[in-house]
Order: sequence, then C-alpha cells, then structure tokens
Amino acid sequence: MSRNKALSAAIAATLVPAMAAGYLLARSPVAASAPATPPAAAAPTVALPDIASLVTQASPAVVAVRVTTTLHDTALQGLPPGIDPNSPLYDFLRRFGIPGGGGEAMPSEGIGSGFIITPDGYIFTNAHVVKDADEVTVKLADKREFKAKVVGADLKSDVAVIKIEASHLPTLRIGNPQALRVGEWVAAIGSPFGLENTVTAGVVSAKARALPDDSYVPFIQTDVAVNPGNSGGPLLNMNGEVVGINSQIYSRSGGYMGLSFAIPIDVAMKVGDELRHDGKVEHGRLGVSVQSMTQDLAQSFGMQKPEGALVSNVEDGSPAEKAGLKPGDIILGIDGTAVDDSITLSRIVADMRPGDRATLRIRREKREQMLTATIGESPDSTIADAGAGSGKAATGRLGVAVRSLSEAERERIGESGGVLVEDVAGAAAKAGIRPGDVILAVNQETVQDPADLRRMVENAHGHVALLVKRDDAEIYVPVAIG
Repeated sequence: MSRNKALSAAIAATLVPAMAAGYLLARSPVAASAPATPPAAAAPTVALPDIASLVTQASPAVVAVRVTTTLHDTALQGLPPGIDPNSPLYDFLRRFGIPGGGGEAMPSEGIGSGFIITPDGYIFTNAHVVKDADEVTVKLADKREFKAKVVGADLKSDVAVIKIEASHLPTLRIGNPQALRVGEWVAAIGSPFGLENTVTAGVVSAKARALPDDSYVPFIQTDVAVNPGNSGGPLLNMNGEVVGINSQIYSRSGGYMGLSFAIPIDVAMKVGDELRHDGKVEHGRLGVSVQSMTQDLAQSFGMQKPEGALVSNVEDGSPAEKAGLKPGDIILGIDGTAVDDSITLSRIVADMRPGDRATLRIRREKREQMLTATIGESPDSTIADAGAGSGKAATGRLGVAVRSLSEAERERIGESGGVLVEDVAGAAAKAGIRPGDVILAVNQETVQDPADLRRMVENAHGHVALLVKRDDAEIYVPVAIG
C-alpha cells in the first residue's frame, strides 16, 4: 500500500468509527443506560425589540415628499468641445444630468420623506429636500396625495415645515433625544430611492456628534441604513416616538456605509415652532472666527489643558468687535455655560436671539476677564422659498427666499432698507428676479425687512411691481402673482 493510501485509510478509520459510535450512542439501548453528562447551562435569553409593532403604530404618519424644481441650463459644463447642442448625443448627456447650453429651463424631480406632527397637516422634512422647490407633493401612507406649501425652511439646521390641507391625520409622538443611550435600538421609516414606507433599524452609535460642515446641530449618529430619499423621515425609539429627523450620511459612494446622522427632535421642534409662527428662524451671531484649542495651542497660551474657543478673526462692526473681543482671546464661557470647544460656542450663540445680551468669560494674556456682547442676527436667517402649494404665504406667491441686509451691506449700496434675494423660483423667477437682487419696494411702499415683503405680497392681487436694485441700477419689475 502506498504512503498516501495508508494515510487515507488511517483517516477513514478514525472518522468512520466516530460517526458510527455517534449513531450507536443515539440508537443503542446500551448507550441509553450509560451515565448521562450534566447538561450545559442554558444561555441567557436576550429579548429583541418588537420593531413590527413599532412600524404598525408609526408608519401611517410617515409621508413621501416629491419635489419639482426648475434647472436653468446656462452653459456647457463637462461636455467635450465641439458637441452640437442639437445632436442626439447632447440630448442624451443632458438627460443624465450634465448641464448644457441654450439657457433653457428643465424640470427636475426629487424625492424625500417627512412625518406628520399635527392632525391638521403640518409636516416636518429637511430643508435641503424642499430647497428651490417649484412644487411639493405629499403622498400619505394610505396613498392619498396632496399639494403642499413650504411654511418655512432653515438651512442652518436643515429643518423645514410644510403644510397640506387635510384634517384628522395620524401623527407621531415626540420623544426625548436626551434620554437616548449609545447602543440603544432605533428605527427609520422613509422612502429611500423612492421606495415608500421602507423600514430599517440599527443602534445609536454616538450622540452630540459635530460634522465638519456643520457647527450648530448636535447630530445623533446611528448605523441605521439611510439612503437618498430617507432625508426628512423620522428616527424612532423603541416606544414608537420620534427622536430625530434623518438628515445626512457619510458615504464615499453616495450610498449607505454605516454612518447616518439625524437632527435631534428637540432642536427640530424649536426651529419648527419659529418657522410656523414667523416663516423664518433667527439665529444669533457674534461675528468671530474661532477654532478649538489643541494641546499644542494650550501650551502656547500657557494653559494646563485645552479648553475654550480661540478667536482667530473679529469681523469689522460685528457684535464681537463692539464687545471688545480681539484675535488671540480664548472664550471659556458664555452666560455661565462652559465653552469646551468652538462647536459648543457656535451652538450656544446660534441658539440665542438677536438683541440678547451675553456675558463672555475670556482669557487674554493669561488672565481671565468678563465682556458683555449684544448678539446680532446671522445672515443665514432667511424666509424660506415657499413656492409650492396653495400660496397662502407671501413668499409662496412670489417665490423668493430673502433676508434682511446687514448694516455693512446697506452702507455699501447706499440704502436704508431693502431685502436681499438669496433664492428665487416660481413667479419671481419667471419675471426675471435673480439671487443677489435687492428688493427696495413693492409698488410704491418701501420694504424694510422680510416681514414687510411678506405682508405686502400677501395683500396684493394679480400683479405687483417690485423696485429692484441690481448692481448700480434700480428698476421696477412687474410680477404676476395670481
């Protein structure tokens, strides 16, 4: 017998008897009478969350949000030179999102999610979902569809409130995101890629997470699968209460990679209340550029540990300059609340209202001192583009997103009033209003702030004439508002 055959035989001789013995132990009466080994201790039972009941309870209040916008195709971008705009190749490339010539307007559709917060039709979604919308359509879980109007949108927090004309609607219960624990189960319901009422689940990965492009929202980080179309949908705890609005993902591919971020619902509720009452959110502003302290910076400034926000720049004429802040100051606290880093400072200031007085505890030249600042208004506090739906809001009929001019801007253009157009759609866009225009008056009535514009347009009928300052010229632009 060869060496390989002998090895195979030895292996077979080892395995076959063991299997045969196992069979005999199971079947033979002799084996049955053998002393039994003590059973292993049972593993503890782990109760998994009842996500099915949660979905049954919550899903009727979750909606799909479909948005129509107009893209203005003004230049050939990304196309090889020499392509004829009338050629089939040009049309093919344009259909797949590559912009190209002619200046023509092209409709574009997007999908997001939302959830109902009042029985009479107020709905939360993301500001980026409805930004620049010409028309917003809401589809309920029972398949009914409604045109919606944008009540207000706050880009800083990425929260928007939209409204449909309906009654006796199902709503979600509001939870407490502060009570969430890292590792706790949560679920999301939304319309990823347009697939309505899709449910995904995971755990809370971290709390109060700051993102590189956002210094205001303390995000809830989860590993719940969130994809394009989930934006604006609810993040739910296991009691079926909404604890956040799904807003962002971290991705290298555009799809889910295990890092999802939700706006805490307490932040969203505060913003939503202001949007419902005023159509905008007023965020406070100091007018400084700050950076977080590192160990090396702390040692350079003679500090025992890194804390506070280091002021690197103070804007001319800003509340910070008026309060006496200087580059190199370290802000350690504000109104008795410790400032751990630049993110903390940004959140505290943004949450204050313009006109509030704040006491700053700072470190300058190795000594602490107190300064008092009067908080200003952030230029990001805008009236939302409410171009969709029934048009009851003034900006909805006009189709502009505007903000008040800062003192420096008014001085630069030589005007004492007016509002700056930041976004434009609908009737205003058709009339030729552009971002960057300053609206000085409606007909012959001077516009001082966004509330003035809203009131004037709300009371108008048919047409309005907007006095617009563009560059160094002033011109009346007629707008048909219906």
